[in-house]
Amino acid sequence: MKLLHSGKVRDVYSVENEGGGDDLLLVTSDRLSIYDVVLPTTVPDKGALLTALSLWWFERTTDLVPNHVVSATDVPEEFAGRAIRCRKLDMLPVECIARGYLTGLGLKEYEKQGTVSGIALPPGLVEGSKLPEPIFTPTTKAPVGEHDEFMTFDEVVDSVGAATAERLRDLTLAVYARGTELAAPAGIIVADTKLEFGLDGAGGIVLGDEVLTSDSSRYWPADQWEPGRPQFSFDKQYVRDWSSTLDWDRTPPGPEVPADVVAATRARYVEVYERLTGTTWGS
Repeated sequence: MKLLHSGKVRDVYSVENEGGGDDLLLVTSDRLSIYDVVLPTTVPDKGALLTALSLWWFERTTDLVPNHVVSATDVPEEFAGRAIRCRKLDMLPVECIARGYLTGLGLKEYEKQGTVSGIALPPGLVEGSKLPEPIFTPTTKAPVGEHDEFMTFDEVVDSVGAATAERLRDLTLAVYARGTELAAPAGIIVADTKLEFGLDGAGGIVLGDEVLTSDSSRYWPADQWEPGRPQFSFDKQYVRDWSSTLDWDRTPPGPEVPADVVAATRARYVEVYERLTGTTWGS
């Protein structure tokens, strides 16, 4: 087993498979990242929760797009529960984001220009507004410590070609639609989500990384949704909101997170997992 890359939250290893080739081992840590900065404080069980939720969603989107999962059980014992054995992919240089509601960096971009990723939106929208229809708002993939930047669709075309760009847009919106469909009965709004895709050996587009987790998505309780104010979030938005009260410029090093903020964040990860999957965490 060889460490290939240590990211903001995940570590990637190369592991031999039965055919004599190599698979990737995607290990999700308990690290916490906001604004592309890794914080010095971890959240207990976060890696296992994200892995379990991602696997749950991978199973429910296979009819839309193939994914990179080989096995969640054929992994080293020390990583059990928070690792996935995956196919190697040639990852595409685009963060694929679908937004159904206006919040976060999308809101800030809208307030400045009336657009997000070059897409014009109606005037008068506020924080938490539901968009007329979900939109594809891709960004660049920034290295650790740097910030992703919005891309227009034309810039995605320049990066990966027209046919691939159109397919990425269509798949991103399809996975987001599936997410909103399955989350609704649990009383959960999927405000937005970020996906990553790669190419397999035959040039086919494959869903990689994670899917519809609490790190890659904003989840809101539907019964508390109220446009015009920050929303209660079942994700790390709670930590983002806490950090906004600090004198911190969102550059490394990040601040230590207090124990009560860690506990509240963990509780939100657990609750959204249980509500979506119908499974009690740890059972």
